[in-house]
Amino acid sequence: MKVAENLIHIKQQISDACQRVNRTPDEVILIAVTKYVSIERAKEALEAGIINLGENRDDGLLVKWEILGDKPLWHYIGTLQTRKVKNIIDKVEYIHSLDRTSLAEEINKRAQKKVKCLVQVNVSQEQSKHGLAPEDVIDFIKSLQPYENISIEGLMTMAPFTDDEAQLRTCFQRLKELREEVKNCNLDFAPCTELSMGMSNDFGIAIEEGATMIRIGTALVGEAGEEDKR
Repeated sequence: MKVAENLIHIKQQISDACQRVNRTPDEVILIAVTKYVSIERAKEALEAGIINLGENRDDGLLVKWEILGDKPLWHYIGTLQTRKVKNIIDKVEYIHSLDRTSLAEEINKRAQKKVKCLVQVNVSQEQSKHGLAPEDVIDFIKSLQPYENISIEGLMTMAPFTDDEAQLRTCFQRLKELREEVKNCNLDFAPCTELSMGMSNDFGIAIEEGATMIRIGTALVGEAGEEDKR
């Protein structure tokens, strides 16, 4: 299906989820995750009116940047190696995967302006996932105060890939609780208003639990080679 057609269904699901919990759709930023699809498919997302695109590798982002430039607002959503920071730092609007001091140091050193970052939290404590343990989040964020080029805009997590709704809700609720703990610290450099959580299989639940950013790939732009199936 075309991205525009998929978008109609996604927007309806966003609206339905918001209505269930007395929110409005404009409270939710839709990020089209284009990491597995071609530049043509990413262009199609832009033409459909999606302005936020997400990439999880520096080389994938750079290839699309060469063609699309700063027309989209780019979100770096994958694990970021410190040696790759210099490649993407001046091209992204948000980095969703800040999870260690060495990365903060490199971002701060390379940035020409304040960088909007989200701290990645491994709420589910899965060994296969990156991110801080929930109990380490507050101390980590407080330690970032010296880095004048970093603004902690919020928190990000990846929920377990499961159909267990209760498990998903617990994960999302814990991230929201952590965000409130950070906000209560009243740190100027960490307004922490955003919750980046929810993907193709669980974004409705994430919205119900307070997500302000959802990262949707397969359900919106399809998988690699999807454009060839049309």
